[in-house]
Amino acid sequence: MLANQKHWNPLLETLPLHKVKELQLRKFQRIFKWAYERSKFHRALYDRASIRPEDIRSQEDIRRIPTVEKSMMRDVQRKDPFPYGDALCVPLDEVSEFRQTSGTTGQPVYQADTWQDWEWWAECWSYILWAQGYRPSDRVFIPFGYNVFVAFWAGHYATEKIGAEVVPGGVLDTQARILKIQELQCTAMMATPTYVLGMADTARKMGIDPKELTIRRITCAGEPGASIPSTKKRMEEAWAAKVFDHAGATEIGAWSFECEAQSGGLHVNEAFFLVEIQDPETGEYIEEPGRRGKMIITALDRMAQPCIRFDSKDMIEWSAEPCPCGRTFRLIKGGVVGRADDITKVKGVLLAPSAIEEVIRSLDGLGDEYEAVVDKVGDIDRITLRVELRPEALERADSVKGKLVDQLRLKTNLGYNIEFHDYGALPRYEVKAKRFKDLRKAH
Repeated sequence: MLANQKHWNPLLETLPLHKVKELQLRKFQRIFKWAYERSKFHRALYDRASIRPEDIRSQEDIRRIPTVEKSMMRDVQRKDPFPYGDALCVPLDEVSEFRQTSGTTGQPVYQADTWQDWEWWAECWSYILWAQGYRPSDRVFIPFGYNVFVAFWAGHYATEKIGAEVVPGGVLDTQARILKIQELQCTAMMATPTYVLGMADTARKMGIDPKELTIRRITCAGEPGASIPSTKKRMEEAWAAKVFDHAGATEIGAWSFECEAQSGGLHVNEAFFLVEIQDPETGEYIEEPGRRGKMIITALDRMAQPCIRFDSKDMIEWSAEPCPCGRTFRLIKGGVVGRADDITKVKGVLLAPSAIEEVIRSLDGLGDEYEAVVDKVGDIDRITLRVELRPEALERADSVKGKLVDQLRLKTNLGYNIEFHDYGALPRYEVKAKRFKDLRKAH
């Protein structure tokens, strides 16, 4: 695309749903055939299920195809062609980009991309940025430590692609990043919700009010916080900026985005991805709004190392309402609300860690950081919640604690052992935060 061209395609983004599904089926048939013919891993998987490319004639046929889990991708890597192994569909000399997953859930998965795949990543991100109001006039600061984790790499290239200016803040520390934003009058940035709040806190300690800086839009990824209303509100108030969410993954791609309408959900980028929602208990596929399930996703145009019916473990649900922005790409209500493997039973109650975050970020007097630790005392589950108390709230600590206990009981149906800590005492994170720890799994 040219820099002065619109970076969303109204012909695609306003297609009727049945036309979108027709496009997705054609693309799925193409990527399935490609993987079947070129990947030892995929061919063996599909042969065991007795499914061949000519068997895929409808959306219903797609659901007969086995899903792929991250552990399966780990098992086939670190062998010839090294290091990607049996899932690679192109010769090694066509691979131009290496990335790997963050490794927060185990051994990292290595991701190979051709230059065409990398252009596809940037194109997906161009849809995101344009929908969130980024334009060629923007100067975008990216406070991200550029390394093997994909994070905002593709966001960087998409910013260039739409004609905006990139200011990479990779090796700078937080204070230097804030000073660079101030010096260059940057208008936008991309970061995790944790780091957005952390930067605001650091700016205040430097005597700089983040509201007085020129940042007016922020794109978040890496954590569900930007779709949690109380966390979004804290970020927007801290920076006097609009905060937008995006969900993606190294092995999947940039599959979703919040648009300027901010209608309470994420659009699925349905021109490039096929999203299915499956009940984790029954295996039933969910089409109707209001029922939550785990996401099964296919990247329809990623060729070097295909992502076909990947079980992401992300918990999502379809929204009942169309978005007022005019796009017909469907909405995920509330974004990604957690992961199937994060939602756990405590004292017989299902607990999603995001519910704890929603409560903490909604209460005045509490800091942005916390830790929730689940362990056992004998045979009884116990949750210890460590929270920072802001200095101005020290005199009303009992009142703040009372409100916290009440809201946690209301929102999660559980009681907690509350520990208040000094402001700044708990760990800070730049990329993915690790605030929920289930120590029962270690025994």
